[in-house]
Amino acid sequence: MNGASGGKRRLHWLDLAVLAGVAAFAVYIAYRVDTVLVYKWDWSVIPAYLVRWDDEESRWVTNLLVQGFLTTIRLAFWGTILAALIGLVMGLCRVADSLFLRMVSRLYVELIRNLPPLVFIFVFYFFISSQIMPLLGIEEWIYSASPGTLEVVSVLFGDPKLLVNFTSGLICLCMFEGAYLTEIVRAGIQSIPRGQWEAGTSVGLSRYQLMRYVIMPQAIQRIVPPLANQFITLIKDSAIVSLISIQELTFMAIEVGTSTMRVFEIWITVAGMYFAICFGISLVFRKMEARMGRHRA
Repeated sequence: MNGASGGKRRLHWLDLAVLAGVAAFAVYIAYRVDTVLVYKWDWSVIPAYLVRWDDEESRWVTNLLVQGFLTTIRLAFWGTILAALIGLVMGLCRVADSLFLRMVSRLYVELIRNLPPLVFIFVFYFFISSQIMPLLGIEEWIYSASPGTLEVVSVLFGDPKLLVNFTSGLICLCMFEGAYLTEIVRAGIQSIPRGQWEAGTSVGLSRYQLMRYVIMPQAIQRIVPPLANQFITLIKDSAIVSLISIQELTFMAIEVGTSTMRVFEIWITVAGMYFAICFGISLVFRKMEARMGRHRA
């Protein structure tokens, strides 16, 4: 009721009970790990794998976990943009008048949605991406690029030497997530009442004008919430590309955990990093939904 009245929501006794239960469960898990597994916690190794002192440059630089974290952010950023473009285009094809476009988009969606993610990643990477990457000429371009260009590439995509691997993993991720975004866009468009289509047609709007000025503004408001969930899923699914040696956060965590044997500390830290990204994205979309709700009102 506090939300309905416009005031700030206060903690209810049930909220406090849930928080107490979560805290008690965390303490119990820590106790079981300490007593049953006889695990000796050592968090002192974590800072060294976040940042390190570089004697050659005489400054602090990022280490493996932060480097993997930044790669995950880059994958999430570019993956969100490209997957959204794929989803928008293929979603429009799903509701197009052309039978050919509808069949192509449906084939794309059904093929990817009915394959396990691991199978799709391996098939695409080893049989398709390996043929596409040489045609793009990325390696030759990197070797001939100027130092300034390489610096820009390193900021946007990470180590230029690993750009081919990064691009392969990014394409795999976008193709996979784009299939689900396609269905979200299709469902949003088809949820608009038929009367809106008929009204736009009756006043002489073309198909393009009808979609741009009547259908899509309403559909976007309906697809934002599921889009937010899918983008958060995209961030978490980015861990899959670690299986094809993309050096993102999960890949680095496996490397660090294997070398230090501090499995619990490493993975708890990594879980916190993933939570920070996903929770930040959810807050952004929550504000977008609230703003769109005010505009509707």
